[in-house]
Amino acid sequence: QAQLVESGGGLVQPGGSLRLSCLASGFSLNDYHMAWFRQAPGKGREGVQCISRNDGSTRSADSVKGRFAISRDMVKNTVYLQMNNLTPEDSAVYYCAASRSSCSIPANQFNYWGQGTQVTVSS
Repeated sequence: QAQLVESGGGLVQPGGSLRLSCLASGFSLNDYHMAWFRQAPGKGREGVQCISRNDGSTRSADSVKGRFAISRDMVKNTVYLQMNNLTPEDSAVYYCAASRSSCSIPANQFNYWGQGTQVTVSS
């Protein structure tokens, strides 16, 4: 049974950093494109970054370019999201998701989702 488990969220001050982890089980990262989404209260789910299963290329939302970086460890079957220079606008529940087909699809077409981890940026 496929499962995604996120960890690493928490409270951080503006300008700080966090690294989120997403451990995948029941399937291999070799077979899925992996993405991070986020959802703030009262807002829709936003795609943050995605990494291709084919060549490891990444795509990013403009709002986090230059500050966030997605990566993967194929041995550990884990995806990471390094978040730097955080602002209060980055506060949200962050979700890990897996897509068999592509990074370029709507969120509701991703195959698997984690339960989410809360990130709060506040002084």
